[in-house]
Amino acid sequence: MWAADPSAAPAAAVVADPDGPDAVRLTWNTWPRSKVEASRCVVPLAATISPGRVPDPSAASPPPLPYPPLRCKAPCSALLNPFARVDFAAKIWICPFCFSRNHFPLHYSAISESNVPAELFPQCSTVEYIVGGAGVPGVGSSPPPPVFLFVIDTCVIEEELGYVKMAMRKATALLPEHALVGLVTFGTQVHLHELGFSDLSKIYVFRGTKEISKDQILDQLELSGAGRPGFPMMPQQPSGPQVNGMHPSVTAGVNRFLLPVSECECTLSTFLVACSCWTSYSLTNGQWRLGTVPSGAPVLLSAWLPGCLVLACLGLVQ
Repeated sequence: MWAADPSAAPAAAVVADPDGPDAVRLTWNTWPRSKVEASRCVVPLAATISPGRVPDPSAASPPPLPYPPLRCKAPCSALLNPFARVDFAAKIWICPFCFSRNHFPLHYSAISESNVPAELFPQCSTVEYIVGGAGVPGVGSSPPPPVFLFVIDTCVIEEELGYVKMAMRKATALLPEHALVGLVTFGTQVHLHELGFSDLSKIYVFRGTKEISKDQILDQLELSGAGRPGFPMMPQQPSGPQVNGMHPSVTAGVNRFLLPVSECECTLSTFLVACSCWTSYSLTNGQWRLGTVPSGAPVLLSAWLPGCLVLACLGLVQ
């Protein structure tokens, strides 16, 4: 089935509401079908979006779809939309941007001309997806939570360190409760704080002047194996390649260092109170080293998943 061409829309409708029901205005009303046509565009392709516009209550808007969007092959990655050409018999759709042929996954096997998914409704120009929803067979669990690793330089004056602690408390208060946080402090040595052991302060210490390989760090943190016996493991995701941005199973034992804000707020505050500035040596005598920090922090996060944030609070060495 061929979807309607957007260029065939009545001109009167475009003049009456140039932004359309989604408050999006394009520099061109048609999309170039080849590189040659795109090169002839005097004005580049662009869109102006007005997110503050009140939506039209009469406009068709389906409920959020409980499954991730269906994407075209790489490197296109365009989403399935009403302008795609669909072959219901062969269960194939053709991308309107790159004209690649894509097969529908198994949970689309029931589609037909009389049973069309919401993202193919021509009257629904915008649909919302619940990423990682489990409403359709074959779709994974919820996506992993965001991860923030705070890296604090203690080779500063006491007043400056106090401001850093205050800013960090405010930052953690603004994070969602399910967000995972970790703490690393360093002066001449790198201290990795184990937030998952709240009975007492437990810290892993690395020499800041010594370069340590990724395998050595994972081995010393007991992250290279199956985790520490008797310690609860974080719920794992299905193993295998990434699908729709989903990542493989979480390495066991990382939840000793990365915990939800709601579960480690008290432990984190205790570590911050105990954290003091390092004043044993002059800041200019060469003892201050980043050393293990640049490699240690990414290693800890790589054991979780890509896309995590390292928030580094560094002092100035004069």
